Amino acid sequence: MYIFGRNAVQEALSQTSAGARKIEKILLQYGAEGAPIQAIRTLAAKRNVPVSLMDKRKFQSLEHEVCEDTGRAQGVLALTAAFTTLTMSELLERSFSLHDAPLLVALDGITDPHNVGAIARSAECAGFHGIIVPEQRSAPLSGAAAKTSAGALEYLNIAKVSNLAKALEDARNAGFEVLALESDAKTEYTTGRYDDATVLVIGSEGSGITKPVRAVCTGAISIPLHGSIASLNASVASGVVMFEIARQRKKTEE
Repeated sequence: MYIFGRNAVQEALSQTSAGARKIEKILLQYGAEGAPIQAIRTLAAKRNVPVSLMDKRKFQSLEHEVCEDTGRAQGVLALTAAFTTLTMSELLERSFSLHDAPLLVALDGITDPHNVGAIARSAECAGFHGIIVPEQRSAPLSGAAAKTSAGALEYLNIAKVSNLAKALEDARNAGFEVLALESDAKTEYTTGRYDDATVLVIGSEGSGITKPVRAVCTGAISIPLHGSIASLNASVASGVVMFEIARQRKKTEE
């Protein structure tokens, strides 16, 4: 698997935890330079990760294969092992070791890797402790997702589950509130309370949250809209709610 983009590669190199992915090699396009590239070289040397220069034409050929375009890699690719994922029980255990009332986000039918990456980025920045991704009906944890996350996927605990409804039921049994983000929910996200351990469930923009998953949820919240467009992008909507949760928790702690 490849990670691409200067920020994503630098964050991956910065990771030193036991669960961090091993980077096998850094590939730089000949002529790529600047402070971010130098920072990558420095980190690679500290981690004993080999760095190879590639002819521009060869690099762009590989970049097109990895990124389905040229220019998106910003002159740097990192060959890595796949993302380290946890079982649901491991995620729950690890989450409670990090916080008495941990926060998780679950993705139900998010098939665009850029949305996955953007949601992960918001989750990490808002202080969430992990992300739950189903094996089916979900975008892969690809280089595109990693780049869009700006390295956030390197910091989040990730559980990959075969049955999302069952995984959320396990979370409920462990003491989590499981909240669906839905456009027609009566409770607005700003009036919800998020003091307890919480899983925020994000559905696809087209079909929303699936019935089996919705049946497991303990509640639902919505974002009121005031324009002509009927819905928000899934990553934008999730970011709005996650930072409201972070705001409320910070206010409570103060």
